[in-house]
Amino acid sequence: MAALKVLAVAVASGRAGYVCLDGTTLRDWGITVNAVKSTTEIAGFVQTLVNELKPDVIVTERCDEHCRKGKKAKTLIKSVAEIASHNYVLDVSVARPRNFQSKYEEAEDLVQRHPDLMGYLPKGKRRIFDFEPRGMILFEAMALAEEVLHGPPTQFAAAMG
Repeated sequence: MAALKVLAVAVASGRAGYVCLDGTTLRDWGITVNAVKSTTEIAGFVQTLVNELKPDVIVTERCDEHCRKGKKAKTLIKSVAEIASHNYVLDVSVARPRNFQSKYEEAEDLVQRHPDLMGYLPKGKRRIFDFEPRGMILFEAMALAEEVLHGPPTQFAAAMG
């Protein structure tokens, strides 16, 4: 059986990141700041990714009462999920995993399994008044992808109906 190709897209304030895994192997990743200006732009960006990468599954963050995203980010995430339905790709929305004390500890753990992302790892923890490093969005996308790949199979079952 062929490995499942997973495209995970994470959206944050002013940026979006994606990772594409073929099984557990990282195949592609990237960050955009241009595509998050409107739902039309992010839809076009994700459609391009779908056309090029041909994923079996698109993973997004579940926008429920526990989601910490702002209104605009939630709207953009819903646009990404809608692209999946237009392309006959399984859309799986998962709660953002929070298995570590901080995003930085999570990023360090993810780099151990995906060393290609080492260049995006922040040099140190940010101070409360500093902006979050741009590359952290990739680790958020990777966490979403791993939640689907290594999480309970009920998430796939729920997405399939």
